[in-house]
Amino acid sequence: MNYWLDLFTGTTWREFQDAGANVSGFRPIRRKTVERIKPGDILLCYLTGVMRWVGALEVVGQSNDTRRIWNYDEFPARLDVKSLILLDPEYGLPMKRLEGKVHFYEGVGDAGKFKGFLRGSPARFESQTDGDLILDMLKEAKANPVSIPVDVRKLGRKPLFKTKSKVGDKKIETVVSVPDAEEVAEDAECLAAAETDKAPTGTDHTRIQYLLLTLGAEMGLDVWVARNDRSKVWQGRSLGSLPDIVEQLPTQFNEATQRTIELIDVLWLKGNSIVSAFEVECTTSIYSGLLRMSDLLALQPNLDIKLYLVAPDERHDKVEQEILRPTFQLRQKPLNKVCGFLALNDLLKKVEGIRELGLASSLNPDFLVETAEYFGSNDS
Repeated sequence: MNYWLDLFTGTTWREFQDAGANVSGFRPIRRKTVERIKPGDILLCYLTGVMRWVGALEVVGQSNDTRRIWNYDEFPARLDVKSLILLDPEYGLPMKRLEGKVHFYEGVGDAGKFKGFLRGSPARFESQTDGDLILDMLKEAKANPVSIPVDVRKLGRKPLFKTKSKVGDKKIETVVSVPDAEEVAEDAECLAAAETDKAPTGTDHTRIQYLLLTLGAEMGLDVWVARNDRSKVWQGRSLGSLPDIVEQLPTQFNEATQRTIELIDVLWLKGNSIVSAFEVECTTSIYSGLLRMSDLLALQPNLDIKLYLVAPDERHDKVEQEILRPTFQLRQKPLNKVCGFLALNDLLKKVEGIRELGLASSLNPDFLVETAEYFGSNDS
């Protein structure tokens, strides 16, 4: 029997319990590690931010559960578990009580980094005695509960991701956050982009995603829709159920990059390579989609992906104004050089012509480069 670290935030710990406390999940890049975990192994649960040990779970086996348990992420690499100990955060075991008693916290110098052990989960405890000690102390905390207040703000915090960037000849490790996708409201400027006999249902944001997803599939590509948009419906079908939708993205990136890519509205993929990325902006801000593209390039400056921002024709000037901001221009790879603007009407006409002529299956994904407008591309 092995002990394994299972990291939670205050929010994911609550969601785990609300869903029955019988399935623990991890990110796709951890799948190979998850597959090494055997029935009878013990997951020891730790709350980041508030630094409390709050639970022990006995592994039943690999899980086929696909429920939406956590709002922040899918955590699809899953294990069926049996709860041995579940504690509310205020009754949890403070990490401070382990100082000098475990290998990853031998003294005050280990506080904070804990020798890298808490960097990600699942992670196997190298010392069986460390796991035995924490389990015994959790049993004691359950049998004799003592309430120690926790910082509510830290309980609700979102995960941070470590990434490396190159500054000169040096690689600098940086901690970054990845914002959630905004809820996209229906916008009058994005309606009635093309004449139709029937009034559309849902938002035009969803309609454009549907168009890009189905076109990509017709071209023989795999397609991805933002993980938070999979349940949205267009023409009676959820976006997540469309043909050639992939359930997982290639896992060659770090976690911050992976998280950023997962929130992009539509991706076209060929094998394990992402060839095109689309952000659909039907709101007046325009800014959020560009920020996501900019984040992606900051995290992976050598990434060779065609980037497109799709917006109503009326937003042309607003897109140009935003993409030429100094924050997007004064960088190693200016965003306006690599992210093209696709006017909605032009895109709809192009796709209509492709389908009328039956050309989709023979198209190269780069055909949109000729359709897109690249602002300031002639400037010195």
